[in-house]
Amino acid sequence: MAFDLSGRVALITGASSGLGAHFAEVFVAAGARVVICARRIDRVEALAARLGDAALPVAIDVTDEHSIAAAFDAAEAQFGIVDTVIANAGVANGGRSVDVAPAALRQTIDTNFTGVLLTAREGAKRLMAAGSRESGRGRIVLIGSITAHVTGHGDSAYAASKAAVAHLGRNLAREWVRQGINVNVIQPGYIQTEIAGDWFDTEGGAKQVAGWHRRRFMPIDVLDPQLLYFASDASAMVTGSVIDIDDGQSL
Repeated sequence: MAFDLSGRVALITGASSGLGAHFAEVFVAAGARVVICARRIDRVEALAARLGDAALPVAIDVTDEHSIAAAFDAAEAQFGIVDTVIANAGVANGGRSVDVAPAALRQTIDTNFTGVLLTAREGAKRLMAAGSRESGRGRIVLIGSITAHVTGHGDSAYAASKAAVAHLGRNLAREWVRQGINVNVIQPGYIQTEIAGDWFDTEGGAKQVAGWHRRRFMPIDVLDPQLLYFASDASAMVTGSVIDIDDGQSL
């Protein structure tokens, strides 16, 4: 099913690689203009060069509210009000909980939870000021993970941060339900992207894959239909949803 995002302006965090970069390509193909944000500005600049005039590269640190505000300012100056926010930025600092350094734990929570909240609320404030209650065009999608409800080894802080994202999505949806802003959460299963590092090249990683019912990774485009739906006018009456897309990995 095709979704037309013509006229929409989407801000995507964590767009320097993996899912974020892929989402930017998908949104441009669907007719949207995109603001692609990441700390690694060289990467988003290279991506924007490939995508053309529909893409604006912006440096962002999602743990810094001033950096987030500056990104939205740049988006508005170039394209107008951002009506679609994809809060995708995330980090993983794997290791046994007794071994992970406190600084790494703080980075995980600051990026994966606080950064998502700061990004979503900045977008929401501007949408409200622009009249989202009347237009009903506000769309915010939080990218979580099936680790929100699946236990494992070596990713407790990451999993906890994603569980927080799921509940955050429901709460923000309730808070903004009368403001014309829909908030939904997508919880992907395992896709072999940069954030996983070399884990799946190890013996432990191979055992994890062997434990999945279908013993395979999901392709990077597996989230596209749901993401485009949540960003489109077709999802006008869908808010507060948390959906797993995991090829049965969590069963």
